Amino acid sequence: MAKTGDRARTKAASALGSLDFALDRGSPVPLYHQLAQQLEAAIGHGVLAPGNLLGNEVDLSVRLGLSRPTVRQAIQSLVDKGLLVRRRGVGTQVVHSQVRRPLELSSLYDDLETAGQGPATEVVRNEVVPAPCDVAAALGVPEGSEVTVLDRLRLTHGRPVALLRNHLPVHLLDLDSARLESTGLYRVMRSAGITLHSARQTVGARAATAQEAARLDESEGAALLTMRRTAYDDTGRPVEYGTHIYRASLYTFDFQLLVRP
Repeated sequence: MAKTGDRARTKAASALGSLDFALDRGSPVPLYHQLAQQLEAAIGHGVLAPGNLLGNEVDLSVRLGLSRPTVRQAIQSLVDKGLLVRRRGVGTQVVHSQVRRPLELSSLYDDLETAGQGPATEVVRNEVVPAPCDVAAALGVPEGSEVTVLDRLRLTHGRPVALLRNHLPVHLLDLDSARLESTGLYRVMRSAGITLHSARQTVGARAATAQEAARLDESEGAALLTMRRTAYDDTGRPVEYGTHIYRASLYTFDFQLLVRP
């Protein structure tokens, strides 16, 4: 047990040692909130990865020169958000980093990579099928005509985050499964000379089915975020229709709201 504890403390020191905390004691922002924000940013950018140990409150207070109640309050705020967990005899451990995605015309793969989230992809399905009614309407093709359907499981730090289904015009581009497991769909489209210009998107929510829960490592009935998107190129042609689901426990959309003049 002693050796296990030593390894945990070494791992904690290594994780914290990579961080440069900037705590302004003269700021009106409480110190616990400053610490919580910086820890959350480190988790969000993958500097503190799932499984990293931060040590206990005494170790952290000594390391940061803060009072134990201040550290405890900062940790509790991140425990409440589901980012950290307290483990008896070990200390505080990173559980997961929530994916925060800006609401703009970008691919999930690119957003995860930019945020240092270590994206990975499993191609579940890549085949040509007759277009159902909703897909035909979105892509502007006759119902029953051939379209390519692409199902992928997107992971970050080895954890499933989203199930992505995309329909594309059948002759739009070559969708090689091996390549799609190493990069994002929009990146493949750009490399084929397709210039994405705009999209129509709807965000919603529902409960996970048993099959979806098994894929996403969730419980049946768990909350899922949903997204439907039709993307258009710079000529106004619809080039992709996506119906995606995301684990609500790991994923959020970020909005910027402006007042109309």
